[in-house]
Amino acid sequence: MAVREIEPIVLELDRLEQMAESGYYNPYTMFEWPDALEPDRPWMSESLTTLAGTPMWDELTREQQLALTKYEAINFFSLNIHGIRELMSEVVMRIHERTYSNVSEFLHHFIGEENEHMWFFAQFCLRYGGKLYPAQPTLKAASVDHLSQVARELIVFARILIFEEIVDHYNALMATDQSLPHIAREINRVHHQDESRHVAFGRMIFLNLLKQVAGRDPEEVPVVAEYLESYLQYSIGTLYNPAAYRDAGIPDALALRRRALAHPARVQAHDKVLKRTRAFLSKAGVGRELIKR
Repeated sequence: MAVREIEPIVLELDRLEQMAESGYYNPYTMFEWPDALEPDRPWMSESLTTLAGTPMWDELTREQQLALTKYEAINFFSLNIHGIRELMSEVVMRIHERTYSNVSEFLHHFIGEENEHMWFFAQFCLRYGGKLYPAQPTLKAASVDHLSQVARELIVFARILIFEEIVDHYNALMATDQSLPHIAREINRVHHQDESRHVAFGRMIFLNLLKQVAGRDPEEVPVVAEYLESYLQYSIGTLYNPAAYRDAGIPDALALRRRALAHPARVQAHDKVLKRTRAFLSKAGVGRELIKR
């Protein structure tokens, strides 16, 4: 049986392209980088740390709490850098393919903006943290290797969308958190501003590809749903980095990670972070309710 080609992606992107052009900024000149950050201020919103709402947070000294916000900010920005690098490589490989010729103009904006995001996240990490955390092992997709070409393509763009939606949740909250240093707020604000366009585009291309999958091979939709739910859980798990706990001076990092991930307060926090994405997936017809229990 011949492999059916993916139908060309045709989307109405004039508004998003105009927003990208009118909102263009030069990231290399717009930020004012202080020599150092105030030692008594958190770098990440305390309510967004991986121990927030648990007794484990209360057991920390104030010095450890502030250190945890510092290293979890470095981990969060490092995750952004690695995620951007992955999504850029996927988009670059497709940008001039026939399937994507109608959205190629926006993809050029997308790549340019993501490259700039990667630069300013790295600047923060290296200037103030002195390092990036290494990329974490990615979720294997062996369970979907047997799917059709268009279903596998859907999963590529779904991963990009999920990454961007989770990151944007954190960016939006930290952009207005007055307890953070100004440069931390600004980085989160600028990224949130751009990501609103990227999420809108991501949802449009996701729905286009999902319609193709459902029209050709509807039995693949529950398989995709199961993989995406696994990817949501994997993505949340990357925020819990034992190396950040160790750097903050907290002992038994691996055991702490297991306790934190399973704590009811954290499970509730995860649901809050993923609420918007899960609602979108359910409305699209590929939510976790399709997964066989």
